[in-house]
Amino acid sequence: MNDQKPRVGVVGLGAMGLGMARSLRNAGYDVGVHDLRPDVAADFAREGGIAFATPGELAAAVDVLVGVVVDSAQIEQVLFGPEGAAERLRPGAVFVMCSTVDPVWSAELGLRLARLDVLYLDAPVSGGAVRAAAGELTMMTSGAPEAYALAGPVLDAMSATVHRLGDSAGLGSKVKVVNQLLAGVHIAAAAEAMALGIRAGVPADTLYEVITHSAGNSWMFENRMAHVLAGDYTPLSAVDIFVKDLGIVLDSARPERFPLPLAATAHQMFLQAAASGLGGEDDSAVIKIFPGIDLPKPEDG
Repeated sequence: MNDQKPRVGVVGLGAMGLGMARSLRNAGYDVGVHDLRPDVAADFAREGGIAFATPGELAAAVDVLVGVVVDSAQIEQVLFGPEGAAERLRPGAVFVMCSTVDPVWSAELGLRLARLDVLYLDAPVSGGAVRAAAGELTMMTSGAPEAYALAGPVLDAMSATVHRLGDSAGLGSKVKVVNQLLAGVHIAAAAEAMALGIRAGVPADTLYEVITHSAGNSWMFENRMAHVLAGDYTPLSAVDIFVKDLGIVLDSARPERFPLPLAATAHQMFLQAAASGLGGEDDSAVIKIFPGIDLPKPEDG
């Protein structure tokens, strides 16, 4: 491996993780990977990476391990499951946690890793698969200065902006919770608005053109309603992701007795979509919960 840069590993080669791993390679890092789908890891190895059979084997070979899996349960499995990474990471190595998780759980994970002399960066990401592939993510990070000293250049290689929010694990996840509240509410509101316009007889493409040039536009309307216009619900970020993420938003506010009426409504909309069998579709498919509307078909796009 390249002696001039820290040795880097990425666990989880989904839409985000694969783009992040490629961005690291493009920045000159030798990148080891592990994924539950061996064929995906093997494909990345053919591009010039190094595939490892288990998280533990990968951890033993790297200085910085980046976890890009779905949720805290999968992080637990990566670190502490059979053939897990936590006890194979060398003292002073850094684990970078990029999933959306409960901030309290993230802070506790930092303490657990510290007992193994492993440094921790709470580093959830935003930007989607396209920005991940371009190395232009936004990272919301927190952790000890020692962790940044080693892993900071790795974060920079994956991101357009790395926000350093403080020394305490959990701060990054708190900011990500706020971001996901807004993202989920904006997608739900965009779907509701588009559904209303279609039901009122406004052509969907006309509505999209007007709203994206008006004050009511949002990044999520412009991005996700383009999927609706195309009739393409291939999941870049699935309905089930916002069932999870908005659940975390609501759970994090409950101990504070803090009301989140819009987040709660959006969560119910995504839950309804998932209960209707749409959980694996793109999150824009939440528009399908509205009755009596004729949505664009792929051939119409």
